[in-house]
Amino acid sequence: MGMSAAKSLSSLSLGPERKVKCYNRYFVNGYVFHIEEYGHGKKKYNSGVCVKGSTSSELAVDYYGRLEEVVELQYHNEYNRVFLFKCYWYDTIDRGIRVDSHYGLVKINSKARLRNLNDVFVFAKQCQ
Repeated sequence: MGMSAAKSLSSLSLGPERKVKCYNRYFVNGYVFHIEEYGHGKKKYNSGVCVKGSTSSELAVDYYGRLEEVVELQYHNEYNRVFLFKCYWYDTIDRGIRVDSHYGLVKINSKARLRNLNDVFVFAKQCQ
């Protein structure tokens, strides 16, 4: 293991710094995401997120939500930083979603919040 790899692991083992940075928007995977609060009053903004997922069964489950916060964690080294999205997640299993067969657009019941969810954060890199 090289010296820089050992330094990176050492800084990760200390955990993140106590201060975090928050942002109104973030660019990842070819999309610009805006937090919900930032987008109010604007004509165009994107606060919707999709995380492709799967379950232990053969049925793939995609998770849909609204972006509430963009948080940057720093790990005692300028190269070790992680961006997280805090999201309001929708229940797409019990209450269903509709997918337009022609355009592939997804319509979600915005009144159906996903209940019993302990983890509201995802890595920004996971989002589409």
